[in-house]
Amino acid sequence: MGRIIAFDIGKKRVGIAVTDASKIIANGLTTLMVHEVLPFLDKYMEKESVELFVAGYARQTNGEDSESMRFIQPFVQSLKNKYPNIPVEWVDERFTSQLAFQTMIDSGIGKMARRNKELIDKISATIILQSYLESLRP
Repeated sequence: MGRIIAFDIGKKRVGIAVTDASKIIANGLTTLMVHEVLPFLDKYMEKESVELFVAGYARQTNGEDSESMRFIQPFVQSLKNKYPNIPVEWVDERFTSQLAFQTMIDSGIGKMARRNKELIDKISATIILQSYLESLRP
């Protein structure tokens, strides 16, 4: 049994979150430039077992694919190509950036820190992963 890793995939950066060993809690791991993710995963998986990837699926409010899917889908395909034995699940990521921003406000993070897009991406990945974990519960 391994951990679950989730991705909030952007044009330039990818927020990454991971579960604890028991797969109960989602924790923000890091935010990387897109080209840094696969090498990072190689090193991470030397130490930790990963059983599943979760990717945020970008939709518009009307349910249609967002413009962002044009760079999300190639990223997910590269994951599938590089790690064919690790399945990829999709989670609707609508509003995760807004939820991440609100989470930062609610936790007392100051205005300057809330401008940190890397922090927003990492929190968004955590929200995507926590949403996935909650969808598994009866």
